[in-house]
Order: sequence, then structure tokens, then C-alpha cells
Amino acid sequence: MDYLELLQMFLSGAWGTIRLFTVALVGAMLLGTVLAAMRVSPTPVLRIAASTYINVVRNTPLTLVMFFCAFGLPFLDIRFGSTSSFNSFVYATIALIAYTACFVAETLKSGIATIPVGQAEAARAVGLSFGQTLSEVVLPQAFRTVIPPLGSVIIAMLKNTSIASAFNNRELISAMRNAIEIRGDLVIPLLFGTALAYLILALLLGRVFDYLEKKLVILR
Repeated sequence: MDYLELLQMFLSGAWGTIRLFTVALVGAMLLGTVLAAMRVSPTPVLRIAASTYINVVRNTPLTLVMFFCAFGLPFLDIRFGSTSSFNSFVYATIALIAYTACFVAETLKSGIATIPVGQAEAARAVGLSFGQTLSEVVLPQAFRTVIPPLGSVIIAMLKNTSIASAFNNRELISAMRNAIEIRGDLVIPLLFGTALAYLILALLLGRVFDYLEKKLVILR
């Protein structure tokens, strides 16, 4: 295998990581927002359900969550496609969403706590419901407040995508492992190359969140 083929293998792995990360990011943000809303809901059942889910999943190792999705869901005959590779991608995505959403929810909850109570009371005084108050008054400000810690959660999820390689997913770690099996004489360069790829992706994400933080501060 020449260096061009190695590069193509790594680019394919990088694309797999980006694809898995992007889908999981959207899902984790949506589920995390719902869980945060449930955590501050006036309905005790919703608060208890969200708190229980977050405490259980957040304190469970991600590897175990991946194992449950990769082997538990098929055992329950829950499948999402005809090919094993597509099923593996969906299972890994579900695991990342279920796990990361807990940290997104807790981060958003801390942002909600910084919003003055008077704003919610004023919103209710003009006739807004709890859902309207949360979506139109509280959450937009909470998201602005927690951009830096939320960025850390998202970057951590990017690195957590590496665990998906153990469950038949095509991403950077699996590409590195395949390359090492073919070119064992290049172990050190391949390890450094993989670390550099993750570093570049994490730095790019960091720049995006820095830009968002500065942009939203100006708009306040």
C-alpha cells in the first residue's frame, strides 16, 4: 500500500467520524434540550423522569451504552436497515445521542438557572404559557450563557466517536487500525497522524464556539 492509498483510507475514516459526529450532534442537542425543559418543568412526573434518565445514563460508561445499543437492541429485534454497516452506524449514533444528551441537558439547566426569575414571571404575567416562556424567553438566553461549557461537551462527544470503531463503524480509529494491519512498519506515524486529525477537528470546533460566543455577546 502506497502513501496515497493510506491517505485515502484516512480521509474515508475522517468522513465517517464527521458523519457520525454531525448526526449525533443534532440528536444530542434536541434530546438534551427536551430533557432540560423536563428538568425545570412544573410537572413532578416530568422532572423525576428526566432526572432519573440523566443520573442513570450519565453515570454509565459510554462503552457499556454502546454495547447495549449494538447488542441489546438487535437482541430485542430492533433493527434499522438491511445491512449490518448501516445498523452499526445507527446503533452508535443512538448511543452517542443518549449519552451526550445528559451532559447537554445539565449544561442547559445551569444556564436556565442564571436567568432572572423576574423574566419568567413577567412572561407569565402577559399570558405566555410555560412552554412559550421557556422557548421564547428562557432558552434563547440560556444557550447564550452556556456556549463555552456546551462547546466542551460537544468536543468531548467528537472524541467519544472513537469508541464506535469497536462496533464495526468506519471512522478514524478503525481506519488507523486497518492501516497498521497493512503497514505495521508505520505504527508511530499512523498513531501521530490519527491524533493530529482529532486535534484539527477539535480545534476547528473550538474556533466555531469562540466565534459563536463573541457573536452572541455582541448581539446582547
